[in-house]
Amino acid sequence: MNRLSNVEFMLLHIIAESKQASGYQINKLIELRGYREWANIGTTSIYSGLQKLKEKQLIRSEDAGHKTGKGPSPSMYVLMEAGLETLRNEIIISLSTTRERDNRFDLGVGALPFIGKHEAAAALGKRNDFLEETLRSIYEKYESQGGDRLPLHVRALFLHPMSLIRHEQTFVAELISELTKEMERHDHGY
Repeated sequence: MNRLSNVEFMLLHIIAESKQASGYQINKLIELRGYREWANIGTTSIYSGLQKLKEKQLIRSEDAGHKTGKGPSPSMYVLMEAGLETLRNEIIISLSTTRERDNRFDLGVGALPFIGKHEAAAALGKRNDFLEETLRSIYEKYESQGGDRLPLHVRALFLHPMSLIRHEQTFVAELISELTKEMERHDHGY
């Protein structure tokens, strides 16, 4: 199956979390969580994303059975088994391989409850490996072109992503540490 768009990924996560939700309820949650600001998600893309998820047979819509005001009864969207499996796969991929500053990673973090803590820690460990390899690659290009002897504007093109990657690595390590602590507390019964 093709990878999901960011909108589809976010919608699957919201529907899974809500158990069932109308388009209106989904829009409200997107607004409350600020997805519009950082994930570039408009109202139109939400409804087209819901339609695509239905076509892919990852969600289904059901008549809500009650209506408020004029017009048809709202549809409630429900996650199907294939949708949950797709969501789980997308979370693991997004946690382990997206680039720094990629809002796909943020979507994966927001959906952490839908995978196990061990899976999350493993995916984040892969992410750290991925970030380390990316950092090494950028640094090698930087050095091969002159490193510290490069003009400031060229150095900045290398130093900025390297700095972001280092901060991302720190964040990921702290997230893994928090997950590990939660697993240990669970294993010890507190």
